[in-house]
Amino acid sequence: MVIKPVLGQMMLSICGTMEKTMTFQSEKQTVRDFYRALENASGSEIDRIMGQFCAPDLLWRGFHPFNEIRGCAEVGQRFWQPLRSSLAHLQRRMDIFMAGNNEIAGQEGVWVVSMGHLMGLFDKPWLGIPPTGKMALLRYCEFNKVKNGMITQSAMFFDIPHLMMQAGLQPFPPQTAAHLVQPGPMTHNGLLFEAQDSVEGQRTKEAIEFMINDIKTWRNGEEEPLVDELRRSWNEDMIWWGPAGIGATYTIERYAQQHSGPFREGFKNRTFNGHLCRVAEGHFGGFFGWPNLTLTPTGGFMGMPASETPGDMRVIDMYRRDGDKLTENWIFIDLLHFWNMQGVDILTRMAQVPRS
Repeated sequence: MVIKPVLGQMMLSICGTMEKTMTFQSEKQTVRDFYRALENASGSEIDRIMGQFCAPDLLWRGFHPFNEIRGCAEVGQRFWQPLRSSLAHLQRRMDIFMAGNNEIAGQEGVWVVSMGHLMGLFDKPWLGIPPTGKMALLRYCEFNKVKNGMITQSAMFFDIPHLMMQAGLQPFPPQTAAHLVQPGPMTHNGLLFEAQDSVEGQRTKEAIEFMINDIKTWRNGEEEPLVDELRRSWNEDMIWWGPAGIGATYTIERYAQQHSGPFREGFKNRTFNGHLCRVAEGHFGGFFGWPNLTLTPTGGFMGMPASETPGDMRVIDMYRRDGDKLTENWIFIDLLHFWNMQGVDILTRMAQVPRS
């Protein structure tokens, strides 16, 4: 008579364990295999590799001037082959690797995320940026949607102005924060190749969503000191690793002074357009939109002229949680696209400036 209750308890225990250790290992392996094959492929083999791991109608979203590309063959020919030709002996040096289940309507499914640098010898021009013959790092973050063992969508965001600076160019006036080659997590544990406790991932997702919903930028209401608002979501020793043209900043007070405050003062008519993907695993998580924000730089920003023309910001944010709050944040913004909408073509302008 006691067998059924015991079996019931066992089933509950098993189900609870399965839920706690829910993994995305097959999707992660697909992306890792793709990266390994792509890194070892010669230029003539890239089309085959793309076809092996990516759906024929792959939707690929990249920063200006690439924008949206449809089709795995087109992505290989327009992005990977020219980049591989310019940055010889290309290596992918990852700082974060994770996956999660995206619940945003229309984009549901498992997405695998990697972040770090693509490193190579900058031997040939890329997008008109002059080569240096030296080692160069292209900072990147990539979201890949994996379905039935194939990559069906990608968001590949990369910091082109950072590469320009390595080539001796200055695409923007002096920035408010520090320009650095950005490291990965302070804890050095961002490569989540193994299965993670889903409870920790849920805590990270909740911390990110609390921060998003608490930002006063996107809603009207009684103003409060910016640092007080930030302290609800961030640890005091938070680090904001911003893109070239804005820079990195450390601690809540300096973040408010060197980025968040100037950002809020520089824009009006700020509209949050939502995200296409938002995932978390372990202590890491992130999101991207296309675009995330639409805003008007009426107060000027980044030392650039003020404008009454709205512009779109395509953004990837990656986070590390420590305790119940966020503590590190890596940001990728398509600044070339934003300023192009303002009538400023940074790539063309830099092609006309002698390298320092």
